[in-house]
Amino acid sequence: MQEDDPEPARKSAMIAMVVVLALVGCGLWLSHALSASGKLEDCLMAGRRNCVPISSDLK
Repeated sequence: MQEDDPEPARKSAMIAMVVVLALVGCGLWLSHALSASGKLEDCLMAGRRNCVPISSDLK
């Protein structure tokens, strides 16, 4: 039997790409969340009281 059919290899490559993209997306989200948390913590440690970011969702 010859296994020259590229379909299984292509399918596994697509699954691997989706997994990698999901990991990159989660990493970017986590990096942003940790950065925002660090900025808030730095503000609070400086003794300020108005550290909560102002929401721009004016409705």
